[in-house]
Amino acid sequence: MSGALEQYATDKNRRELTRLMALKPETAWLIRDGRERRVSVKALAVGDRIRVKPGERVPVDGRIVDGVTAVDESAITGESIPVGKSPGDEVLAGTVNLRGSLVVEMTKPSGETLFQKIMDLVENAQSEKPPSQQFLERFEGPYVKAVLAATGILLAVPPLAFGWPFSEAFYRSMVFLVVASPCALVASVMPATLAAIAGGAKRGILVKGGVHLEHLARVKAVAFDKTGTLTAGRPAVTDVIARDDLDADELAARVALLERHSGHPLAAAIVRHAAEGPAGRIAERLPAPEAVEDIAGLGVKGVIGGDVWMAGSASFVGRGEAESFAGGAAGRLADEGKTLVFVRDGRGIAGLIALKDELRPEAAEAVRRLREAGIRTVMLTGDRKQTAAAIAGESGIDEFAAECLPEGKVRELQSLRRRFKSVAMVGDGINDAPALATATVGIAMGGGTDAALEVADVVLMKNDLVKIADAIRLAKRMNRIIRQNIAFSVAVILLLIAANFAQSLALPAGVIGHEGSTILVILNGLRLLKS
Repeated sequence: MSGALEQYATDKNRRELTRLMALKPETAWLIRDGRERRVSVKALAVGDRIRVKPGERVPVDGRIVDGVTAVDESAITGESIPVGKSPGDEVLAGTVNLRGSLVVEMTKPSGETLFQKIMDLVENAQSEKPPSQQFLERFEGPYVKAVLAATGILLAVPPLAFGWPFSEAFYRSMVFLVVASPCALVASVMPATLAAIAGGAKRGILVKGGVHLEHLARVKAVAFDKTGTLTAGRPAVTDVIARDDLDADELAARVALLERHSGHPLAAAIVRHAAEGPAGRIAERLPAPEAVEDIAGLGVKGVIGGDVWMAGSASFVGRGEAESFAGGAAGRLADEGKTLVFVRDGRGIAGLIALKDELRPEAAEAVRRLREAGIRTVMLTGDRKQTAAAIAGESGIDEFAAECLPEGKVRELQSLRRRFKSVAMVGDGINDAPALATATVGIAMGGGTDAALEVADVVLMKNDLVKIADAIRLAKRMNRIIRQNIAFSVAVILLLIAANFAQSLALPAGVIGHEGSTILVILNGLRLLKS
C-alpha cells in the first residue's frame, strides 16, 4: 500500500510540474503576405516570421529581424536583470518581451526549443528510482519467503534430528512466527522518519519524503543557484560616482527624475535608492524633466532645467568617454560583478551609477556552517564570470561555474555527482528545475516558482539558507537513530529466536519481547519530534 501511494504521489507531482512549466504560449502572431494572424505554435515552421508584442512571451526560439527591446530571460537563465535585444540577437521561447514590438524569425522547431528541453530534462531525472526504494522492493518478498521456509524447517527437522515431540516442534514454530515477525524492524524506520519530517516542518523545512532525508544525510556537496537563492534577486544601487563639479546625491536625483519614466528594473532600483536617501529631497526641488524618451535596450534621456541629460549603457552615452571616466572606475566596478548606468549632460560624462543583485544577509553564514560540516559548496549561475567571482568571494563559496544555461547546470550537477556521489542543489526558478531534479536532493526556496517547488525534494518555507545546514543535521540524526533501531531490533529478534530454539522461551514472553522491542524503537524515533 505504501509503495502504491508513493508511486501515485510521484506521478501526480510529474503531472503538476508539466502543467506549471507549460508557460510557453500555445499560439503566435504569424506574419505572411503582409498580414498578421494568430496560429498554433505547432503549425509554425523554421523560417516563419512572427510578431511578439510588448508584454507577451516569446513563443519560439528565433532571431530578431526588426525591433529593439529588453527581454526578461529569468525563466531560462534565472538572471533578474533584463537583457537588451536588437536585430540579429537571439530570443528564446518562454522569455518575456518587456517593451518594443518585435518581428522574430523562427530558427528551431517548437519541439526542440530550450524551454522544451527543460521539461524533458525534469521528466527524465524524476523517472529514476532511488537506490533505497529498489532495495526495499528486492528485500520484501525474499524475507517473507525465508520466514515461512524457516517455520516449515522448524516444524519438520527437530522431531527427526533432535527427537522433539511434534507438539513441541509445532509450538516452537508458532513462537518463531511471532518473534521473527519484522514489526520492530519496520518500526525502526517509519516513526523516526515521520518524526523527523514533522520536526523539520515546525522549523520551516518541508521534506517531501523520508527517502530524501536519507539522501540528505549523505550529501557531500551543495550547489547553489545565484539569483534569488544566494542573492535577493533584486538589483540595488551600490555606488554613485559623480564628476568633480557635481554632488553624488544631486546626480542620483536627476537620474531618478528621468528613470521614473522607464519601466526597466534598473530604473526602479535607482528611483528607489533616491527616495530612500537625500537625493529624494533634492529631486523634489528640481524641475520636472521634459521631452523624456525611453529608448528600449539603451537608456533614457530628457531635458532638466534646460540641459539634456542621458542615462543608460556606455554605447548610449559614448563608450570611449564612459570607460575612461573617473580613472577607469567602470572597469573596476564591472570586475566586482556590478551593472553600470552611465550619465551624461551637456558637458560630457556626468557620472555613473553601479547596481548589483546583493547577497542575502544569511548567505555567508549558511555557507560557513556547511563548510564546518565538511560539505563542499558550489555556485551555478547564468551570469558572467566577473559577477560570479564577486558573489562567490562575498559568500565564501568554494567554487563556481558561470554562464550556465539550464542544460549547463545539469551537466555541472552530473559532474558533481561523479565527484561527490551525493549532491544537493538549491534553487528557486523554473530554470533551476532540471538541476533540482538531477541532484541527489533538490532544495527549493519557498518564495520561488511553482515549478521549482514541485520538483524539489526539500522546500525552505522561510527562504532561510541557514536551514540547509539544519536540514542536513536533522537528516543525519534521523539516520543515526534508524541505525540504532535496526541494530536493536535485529539483536532482539536473534536473541528471541535463539531462546526459542533452546526451548527456554514461552509464547507470552516472546510476545512481550516482540511487542516491547517495537514500542522501544518507536519511542526512540519519536525523539526527533523535539529536534
